[in-house]
Amino acid sequence: MKAIIFNKYGPPEVLVMAEVEKPVPKDHEVLIKVKATAVNSADCRIRRADPFLVRLVFGLFRPRKKILGLVLAGEIEDVGKKVSRYKTGDKIFGATELQFGANAEYACMKETDALALKPDTITFEEAASIPFGAHTALNFLQKAKIQPGQKVMIYGASGAVGTAAVQLAKHFGAHVTGVCSTTNLKLVKSLGADRVIDYTKEDVSRLPETWDVIFETVDKISTFQLARIVKKGGTLILGSAMLKGMLQGAWISMSGKAKVLMGSHKTTASDMIIFLDLLASGAIKPLIDRVYPLEEIVEAHRYVDAGHKKGNVVIKIN
Repeated sequence: MKAIIFNKYGPPEVLVMAEVEKPVPKDHEVLIKVKATAVNSADCRIRRADPFLVRLVFGLFRPRKKILGLVLAGEIEDVGKKVSRYKTGDKIFGATELQFGANAEYACMKETDALALKPDTITFEEAASIPFGAHTALNFLQKAKIQPGQKVMIYGASGAVGTAAVQLAKHFGAHVTGVCSTTNLKLVKSLGADRVIDYTKEDVSRLPETWDVIFETVDKISTFQLARIVKKGGTLILGSAMLKGMLQGAWISMSGKAKVLMGSHKTTASDMIIFLDLLASGAIKPLIDRVYPLEEIVEAHRYVDAGHKKGNVVIKIN
């Protein structure tokens, strides 16, 4: 089968098309013919080995996992002997998590992994755009215990996590302020934001007001700057913080200024069921910026690296 592999860390050009052995499902696994996947910030960080901690987890000198891809949508082609949840022909979507492997024509996953039947109302491309951003946003917003009427700021409101966070915060009844660049103001407003702020024209950290919850999704502003405008005893969510931001967050938490949420959470099959309910209710809608064929995944990574994508960048696999 065809797959995109990388044998060393570096820029998008380290990704190359190769012929690799087609996987065979074990007793409790399903074989998925992948129709679509996505390029997310996590894929790019692993590819670049940024931060250095990536090397300690995925291989010090070269990557141990050669095929990236955290999310997928496709059709089940074969099932293991003991699989009971799914059958051949089922159309599914889900998250491979740290197994990766979705940047290929086929992938195997356990039937108990983060998988769910794809709704007929969305395409494979739309389905692949859901798990990464929606999961990150939902996990943090649930932990923040948002209450109706609370003021919530989403910093980086036009990315995969940000667009999902705006929609979900509105779903929970919050008054949402989205922070993004000039070109994305209309988009963020269309997602339900009550107010939008152009960070290229206004320094939010100097605003004479505070928010109950601030969700930083892109690691592009100092944690200390955001601490100035989070309400005393409020919640500061660091959705993509690196080491420096996490240390700053720990200091803010110890100071008692605000509750700080950071880290990661594994996507589960239960999470996928929640996504189905949110999709059915219209609480979240898939948002795709660009679609690339598998053969152009290098260009897709370049675009994501640039940091200006709107929602999700999807890879279509024929």
